[in-house]
Amino acid sequence: MAHLLGAEALHLEFPTKVVFDGVSLGIDEGDRIGIVGRNGDGKSSLLAMLAGRLEPDAGRVTVRGGVRVGVLDQADTLDDALTVRQSVVGERLDHEWAGDARTRDVIEGLLHGIAWDGPVTGLSGGQRRRVSLAALLAGDHDVLFLDEPTNHLDVEAISWLADHVKRRWPANQGGLLVVTHDRWFLDEVCTRTWEVHDQIVEPFEGGYAAYILQRVERDRQAASIEARRQNLARKELAWLRRGAPARTSKPKFRIDAANALISDVPEIRDKTELQSLAVTRLGKDVVDLLDATVSYPQAESAAVREVLHPLEWRIAPGERTGILGVNGAGKSTLLGLVSGEIQPTTGRVKRGKTVKVATLSQRMDELDQHLGDPVRVVISGLRTTYTFGAGSKAQELTPGQLLERMGFQSAQLSTPVKDLSGGQKRRLQLLLILLEQPNVLILDEPTNDLDTDMLAAIEDLLDSWPGTLLVVSHDRYFIERVTDQQYAILSGHLRHLPGGVDEYLRLRERERAGHPAAGSTATAQAPTSPGLAGAELRAAQKEVAALERRLEKLEAQIAAARTALADHDQADYVGLGAEMSRITELEKERDDVEERWFELTEQLG
Repeated sequence: MAHLLGAEALHLEFPTKVVFDGVSLGIDEGDRIGIVGRNGDGKSSLLAMLAGRLEPDAGRVTVRGGVRVGVLDQADTLDDALTVRQSVVGERLDHEWAGDARTRDVIEGLLHGIAWDGPVTGLSGGQRRRVSLAALLAGDHDVLFLDEPTNHLDVEAISWLADHVKRRWPANQGGLLVVTHDRWFLDEVCTRTWEVHDQIVEPFEGGYAAYILQRVERDRQAASIEARRQNLARKELAWLRRGAPARTSKPKFRIDAANALISDVPEIRDKTELQSLAVTRLGKDVVDLLDATVSYPQAESAAVREVLHPLEWRIAPGERTGILGVNGAGKSTLLGLVSGEIQPTTGRVKRGKTVKVATLSQRMDELDQHLGDPVRVVISGLRTTYTFGAGSKAQELTPGQLLERMGFQSAQLSTPVKDLSGGQKRRLQLLLILLEQPNVLILDEPTNDLDTDMLAAIEDLLDSWPGTLLVVSHDRYFIERVTDQQYAILSGHLRHLPGGVDEYLRLRERERAGHPAAGSTATAQAPTSPGLAGAELRAAQKEVAALERRLEKLEAQIAAARTALADHDQADYVGLGAEMSRITELEKERDDVEERWFELTEQLG
C-alpha cells in the first residue's frame, strides 16, 4: 500500500513533562486508525504534530507530495460572521455543490433541521459540531484527522458519521486518524488502534474489541504491572465477547483466544442479587408516571407545545434503563419528572416512600462550593466508608479508595478542585453523588471528558451499584454496557426498544421518512415491508404483535419473581435456589422471544 505520511523520532515535551520520546510511525493508503489512551498522555498532541499544526521539539513529519490533509479540531473554530451555507460550501454556486453527490450526502446526513441560510451564531453546541463536520467532509481530502468528532453528536449522527467514513474512500485508499472516547465508533470504523502511553505509541491490529484482547494478552505477560487495569480490561473483554455478535465478527478478533482469556470471568453483574438488594433498599415502589404530560408555552405565542404526550411508565427497583432521543426530544424533561424537578402538566407522578434520587448533571453544580478546596479536604468531610456490591461480594471502601478506583493519584489529592481537568472533575462529581447513598441514580451525559480507561473504571463501579439506574447518553457503547434495557422518546411518546439502539436508529429513519413511530409503551406498531406481501406479511405482523405481548408479560413475571425473591426466607436455600432457577428460565425465554422479534422486524423493515 502507498505511503501517505509518516513521523520519524518525534520528541515533544512541555515544561513539566515529556510527552513523546523517539516516536516513529506511518499512515498508508487504506489505514483507518483509532487513537486511545488516558487523558493528558498526548493523543491530541500527536494528532496536531502529524497534521502539521504543532512543531515537535525533535524529529520530523513527512507528507507524500500531493496528499491533501483535512483536520477537525476538538475546539469550535466556526466563524460566527458566516452563514451555515458559507461555512460548508463557501462561495460555490448552488449548481456546483448540489451537483456533487458527496456534498449532498453530507448536507442531508448532518444538517437536517438546521437553517441552510441561517447564521452560525446562535446555533447550539451540537449544531455547531455538525456544521464543522459538514464543512470538513464536503471537502476532498486524502487523509482525515478527526479530534473527538462525536462530541455533542447524538446516536443518530454518530451512526451516520461511521457509515460515511466507511464508504468515503474505495478499499485500500484514503487514510483516517481519529481520537475519540466513543468505543462503538472505534470498533465500527477502525482497522488499527494506536495506544498512547508512557511517551510512546503502541500499535495494535483491529478495532477496539481486538485492541482489548491484545492488551489483555500483553498484561497477562506482565501480571505484576497495572494489575487493576488488567482486571478491568478482562471484564470489558468478557462483555464484548458475550454481547452483540457484530462486535466479534471481525477476522482479527481471535474468538478462541478471547474465550480462553475470559473463561474464569463471571458475568459483569449479578442481576438477581442486585435486584434483591435494590428491593430491600427501595421497597416495591420506585417512581410511577401515570398519564403524565408536560407542556411549555411557545415563545411569542399563546399556544403551548406538548413535549411529552400522555405516558405511563412504572420504574421497578433495580432496573437499569437507557433513554435515547434526539436533542430537544424531551429526555431531560422526562428525567426531571422522575427526579421531581419538573411537575407534570396533567397526570401525576407517584414515588415510593424510601426513594432517594440523585442526578449526575452536565453542569457539575455539586462542585461549585468546593472549587477552592483541595481534593483531600473535600473528601475529608464525607462518609468514612461506603458499601459497594451485594451479599458476599459487598466491599467497604473509604472515599480515598473510591478515588483510587476512579483514577486519582495520591499527588492529585492536594490539587484544588478548580485546577482539576474536566475528566477529574467529572469523576469527583460522581463520587460526591454516590457517597450520598441514593437508591435511584440518574446520569445525564456522564461520559463527557472521560477517556476509554476511565469509562471502563466508571462502568466497573456501576456494575456493583445496587439501585435503579437511568442513563441518558449519546455514547452507544456506554449505554449498552451499563443498562439492561433501552427506551426512546419519539415524537413526544416513550417507547420501549426490545431491539436496543439498532431498533431506535431504524425507527428514526422511518420517522424522518414520514412514518411516525407512535406508541407510549413497549407495544410497537406493526411495520410494513415491500419484501413481504399478502398472507406472509399479515402472518409476520401478527407474530410480531404476539411476541410483543409475550415480552411485556415476561418482563412483568421477571419483575414479580425478583420481588418475591427479596421477600423469601433467606435461610431457605433450597427454595431460594428454585426461585433463582425460575428467574433464569424466564430471562432465557425473554431473550429467545426478543431474538425472534428482532429477526421478524428486520424482515418487515
